[in-house]
Amino acid sequence: MLFAIRKELVLRATDFEGQSVETIYFGGGTPSLLSNEELQVMIDTIYKCYHVIKNPEITLEANPDDLTKDRIIELSQSSINRLSIGIQSFINDHLIMMNRAHNSEEATKCLKHATKYFDNISIDLIYGIPGMNLTTWHDNLHTAFNFGVNHISSYALTVEPKTALHNFIDKGLYPPLDEEVARQHFEHLIIEAEKCGFVHYETSNFGKPEYFSIHNSRYWEGKSYLGIGPSAHSFHHGKRSWNIRNNIKYILSLEKDTLPCEVEILSDKDRYNEYIMLRLRTIWGISLSTVEKNFSPEFVRYLINATQSHLKNGVLEMSEGNIKATRKGMFLIDGIASDLFMI
Repeated sequence: MLFAIRKELVLRATDFEGQSVETIYFGGGTPSLLSNEELQVMIDTIYKCYHVIKNPEITLEANPDDLTKDRIIELSQSSINRLSIGIQSFINDHLIMMNRAHNSEEATKCLKHATKYFDNISIDLIYGIPGMNLTTWHDNLHTAFNFGVNHISSYALTVEPKTALHNFIDKGLYPPLDEEVARQHFEHLIIEAEKCGFVHYETSNFGKPEYFSIHNSRYWEGKSYLGIGPSAHSFHHGKRSWNIRNNIKYILSLEKDTLPCEVEILSDKDRYNEYIMLRLRTIWGISLSTVEKNFSPEFVRYLINATQSHLKNGVLEMSEGNIKATRKGMFLIDGIASDLFMI
């Protein structure tokens, strides 16, 4: 697989000539299982084939059970300068419910060691878990804050069909999800994170100044990105592409020097809708001047008209040519954004 990934990096390089690489992100699957040598091979290939800025953000996604003290020390001696750790919760019952491989002890032990060797750490936390009250959620948050992490990504629990949690809820072993409880957790998260110096810079993301995710911010800014590996998605010059999911087909395709992807050319409506969806989730909001520049005055008129009811309801606000979600609107952001889409 590593050979195929390197091959794809080489083949895709011509599409990104003249572009600068600002971030490198090892995510999806279990990249933390790669050795330092294997990670460095990937990084060296990127440096060889692309123009990489000085001191790029290089992130590795990992689960707590993969990050032993020895492994964290090894990673600190590599080119990785940011960790994104899937903590999810510090409570064993929650982790069991979500079918996570790690336990609470592993989560805390992992952070204890990681914070000694890495300054730039992001963790994931889940709220809206059945049976989790506000006190438990508060304790979960402050466990994270007390470790001194500088970035938190937090999401409401969703229940996918055919999962263990879905079956547990169907059988009455756990209560169903409660949107009102999730909203309370979300609002408490905003308040407590701000008290501890975090900026709520995107609906699900909280970072201390200088610790916003550069990688994710480039998505929200609509910049080009290149995804490598099975199922990876890319965006460049108004084209979206995605690789096939099947590992064997992916490898066989690259052995023949053929890129294993499909390409979609986005229409103006598609690009507008994507801009609305991404930017409305951020503290920077939607710029009317950007919409006019990248699309047309017709799109601006449509957008202003579509926002009127939300401005009156207090879930959106408009100031200095920017449309932003209010704190009240952040929890409802996906539904609000869909109302602003051009069909």
